[in-house]
Amino acid sequence: MESALRPVGITGLGSWVPEETVSNFDLMKMIDTTDEWIVTRTGISERRKASEQEAASDLGVQAAQKALEDAGLKAEELDLILVATITPDMFFPATACLIQHEIGAVNAAAFDLSAACSGFIYALAVGSQFVATGMYRNVLVVAAETLSKIVDWRDRNTCILFGDGAGAVVLQPVEEGYGFLAFDLGSDGAGADLLKVPAGGSRKPATLETVRNNEHYITMNGNEVFKFAVKIMGETSLKSIRCAGLSPEAVDYFVPHQANNRIIDAAAKRLNLSADKVYVNLDKYGNMSSASVPVALDEAVRKGFIKKEHIVVLVGFGAGLTWGSCVLKWAK
Repeated sequence: MESALRPVGITGLGSWVPEETVSNFDLMKMIDTTDEWIVTRTGISERRKASEQEAASDLGVQAAQKALEDAGLKAEELDLILVATITPDMFFPATACLIQHEIGAVNAAAFDLSAACSGFIYALAVGSQFVATGMYRNVLVVAAETLSKIVDWRDRNTCILFGDGAGAVVLQPVEEGYGFLAFDLGSDGAGADLLKVPAGGSRKPATLETVRNNEHYITMNGNEVFKFAVKIMGETSLKSIRCAGLSPEAVDYFVPHQANNRIIDAAAKRLNLSADKVYVNLDKYGNMSSASVPVALDEAVRKGFIKKEHIVVLVGFGAGLTWGSCVLKWAK
């Protein structure tokens, strides 16, 4: 192992979303709502929904293969697979192990990480350390979610928000001065009850009663989560920017968690960023939890908005409560 920390960056990207689209007009047939009501309050017009046969690992495999192809890397060259998800295929084994097998990464260690919508940022922070220290050279980070499996489609406060998808990146050593420049991670467990799935774990195992009471679906205090998000998105982004020794004026592109247009606008305003420096695909996909940032990042890169030398800020917030951000100088 090397003693000096190596610069680490993203060298490959990929994303995948299910074929089925659920529009606001589709939801109007299921619950008491309107397209105007949803768009005005959230910015969401449609979202993707996994089929009954599709699990998180299925989406993750597709994104992973695209990221490996983009990096010019073979699956057997991977040293580690790290999956961020709150909708794993099952409690155990880890979804990362299932993806490892499906893509043929026979030499890779594998484990999952749970930090809700902040999961991708947390996974980047964890995965990059393995490369920086020299323990591993090729790390695959996947964020895969099938939130449609845990939303109550009769609850208009939550079912309008969430969608399914997966994003993946390859982390490798990069040129000096490039790659990740700073991270900021945080949590506040006092807000754990604001956004959760009440039953199904060791606190409240699944029973006939918990199923009848709909306790295996997402519950959310929308107003409190909104207030938290508006505050924390800007704060954590500024912390990362300052930790990197930069100012907001140095930021070339901003890729935030896609939860609500008003939250994104508030964060961009806090950083004094114009709309052309902020990537938003919320209207097409809704909130894909940990997958929202990597899917948006992949699209932004492929559309040419992010180029080599650009200073990029990624930020997320979610249940826990958790939050995280990072700054990187794009190396690809």
